[in-house]
Amino acid sequence: MSNQRLVIRLEPRSISACASLPDELSFMGNALQHQVDVFEQSKDADIILDLAPTGTGKTNAGLTVLKHQPNKSAVYIAPTNALIEQQTEAAKKFVKEANLPHVVKSASAKDIKSWSNDKVGSRSGEKLYNVLRNPATVFPDVGANTPIILVTNPDIFYYATFFAYNNLDRGNIASSFYTKFSTVIFDEFHLYDAKQLVGMLFYLAYSQVFRFFENGRKVVLLTATPEPACELALQNLKQAGVKIARIDGEVGNSNLLPSQTAVNLELRPKPDSKEEWLAELAAEVIQRFRERPDENGAVILDSLDNINCLSTFLRQQGLGDDIGRITGPAPKKDRQRAMQCQIILATSTVDVGFNFERHPEPKRQNLDWLIFSARDRAAFWQRIGRVGRVLGKSETNIDSEAIAYLPADAWEEGLTSLDTTGGRTALKNLLETLPCLDKPFLKAYWRSEAFLEIARPLLELEEMLEGLAEEKLILELFNTLKSIFEGNRTWDDYRYRMKLLRGAETIAKKTSKDIKKDWKYIKGGQAFVRTFIKAKFPEDWDDLQAGRTTLDEYVDLFKEDEDALTELKEFAEVFSTSYAPLFNFRSTLFESLSIRDPHGFILDESEETKLDSFHLLRYCEFVQNGDYIEVTSRATETYQLSFELRYTDNWQEFISTELNKLTSFKNCQIIRTAGGAIRPTPLIQALSRHLLPGIIICPRTNAAVIFQLNKQGIVSYPITIVCNDMEKEYRFFSGLSGILTMAMKFKQLRLPDDEVFIAG
Repeated sequence: MSNQRLVIRLEPRSISACASLPDELSFMGNALQHQVDVFEQSKDADIILDLAPTGTGKTNAGLTVLKHQPNKSAVYIAPTNALIEQQTEAAKKFVKEANLPHVVKSASAKDIKSWSNDKVGSRSGEKLYNVLRNPATVFPDVGANTPIILVTNPDIFYYATFFAYNNLDRGNIASSFYTKFSTVIFDEFHLYDAKQLVGMLFYLAYSQVFRFFENGRKVVLLTATPEPACELALQNLKQAGVKIARIDGEVGNSNLLPSQTAVNLELRPKPDSKEEWLAELAAEVIQRFRERPDENGAVILDSLDNINCLSTFLRQQGLGDDIGRITGPAPKKDRQRAMQCQIILATSTVDVGFNFERHPEPKRQNLDWLIFSARDRAAFWQRIGRVGRVLGKSETNIDSEAIAYLPADAWEEGLTSLDTTGGRTALKNLLETLPCLDKPFLKAYWRSEAFLEIARPLLELEEMLEGLAEEKLILELFNTLKSIFEGNRTWDDYRYRMKLLRGAETIAKKTSKDIKKDWKYIKGGQAFVRTFIKAKFPEDWDDLQAGRTTLDEYVDLFKEDEDALTELKEFAEVFSTSYAPLFNFRSTLFESLSIRDPHGFILDESEETKLDSFHLLRYCEFVQNGDYIEVTSRATETYQLSFELRYTDNWQEFISTELNKLTSFKNCQIIRTAGGAIRPTPLIQALSRHLLPGIIICPRTNAAVIFQLNKQGIVSYPITIVCNDMEKEYRFFSGLSGILTMAMKFKQLRLPDDEVFIAG
């Protein structure tokens, strides 16, 4: 494999300092030119895109926009809770130095829960609404009607703007988020997935159509590496009349300050064998540790288990005190310790907002070397930008080193043609041509049934505006979104489908008694009952269509026939659960679990954390210990996970009604196997779900698709279908993976009511 390795020297990077500050920014002292450019361009532009490299002050660049409307509120969307904490402190510092009147409040789910219940209720939605309405309502130390900078994450922003809070609060919160903020800052948005980008782009389109840009709203997008699909969406917005300014901090050749050292980069194909790769990684780390004891380095990998395995191996080699892990499950205390270690082992958690700060601060770069893997271009450039940062350092000319492991397909797609003398430009241009580094799903997701996602806020807004002049803007907003995402159905199509889904969601939650009483008056209830009849009783549907019967006749049917009522409720549960992943922000099938790790298999110092349930099942032995699950050891062999579905009818019935269909399955359980044998799994209540959403496909006829998706990180699981006349194994794509899979690879698939899946 060594003959496939490529070595290239990436030249040092510099960024322009500002020669003269405008009076409004005089408090900034040594500002960078891109920070001043953001301030100046935001006078006229609606959206300001700051493309300065990572670690060069984009946060303060975005905050300069506040100076144009110093008494108006703002929201800052940071991609992770760890970054919320960091950017809250940065905003407080900026506000103080800029002499702005704002109060800055962090608003993760945990933060909101901790806010006082004294003056408002205990509901998180009620607290959030009151803080936006008047911060003094919740925080007595804040003056009345003080403008606020709310620092939150994409989850809360999405739930707020897509009417996903509970019925009591959703309208108030959505209205506040849509109307309250004059400055909106999206940080590191290149790391957003398809759903997060839907939420962001919806907000931008809304701001255009409802004339918020005309009335002074400014949106700042901070990213070093914008995705091509998102670039296209922004271009479509520009064609719709949005004024967009792009700022590149590296343009210009005056007043340059060194920002990153030269990087001697080696590109390697990622080995297929996990054991081979981990041995190679460990050897590289140990060699650097022993030959360069004064240098600091890091390893960044996508897999938590690979990081944990590497940590165990290095500890066995005597490096225990010199290494620390920064991972998703690692609590703050563990991360703070790890930051001071000579060697940091990290997952994608550090892709956002981690500067690898050290105390005392070195005179040269904080990271001298970096070893990392990258599945896509955004991750590659984000991670390579972590090594050799020297902005503000006194020693700036010591080269850094990096090893990057890319998908092996990159070599087949032409990476070997890289001009290794061409530096960063040659590398960037070539990486742009490699399909294996594309981020999957963005366009496929937007153009598929997932486009229905935007119908929920559109329908809510339409109903809020009913009878008002602004109601006509809903169709304009839909058409703007349709042009951005390149959708292919009408608003009438999506409105009806959304009403149908809303009816299913409501009926699924109601008791049988309530359904009998008022199903006709539930929003979407009548539409859903029509769909129920069409899917389950074709002959009755023909009569209904022909006018031989009416929907009113089903009022008595559901009152008198308990079986029909039960079947209606079950169909509503299946229908709404099938679509639920589309409207949930998290793509995991099960919730993370509270665990104890007293032996340090996952954590370095702390003993308690939250852990992904599938990670626990695959890589750990554990026991239930009260409210916690205690990890007792690493699994000696990685467990294979599969599902078993007990289907009450015959196999042919399953084929005709459940295969190649987005739906949800009951009587389904998860199984661990090793060496081909089923292994006992401790009972975990959180893993017992009444219905599991997803899609089941044939592994033989779809082998190529399954292989390709697996290489892109989209996991499917074996599922054994146990019918009353035979057993057979298929593949199960769970949750959001099911929807994404269909969007990306299939055309002729069905929805829960047997309608055709909308594919782009």
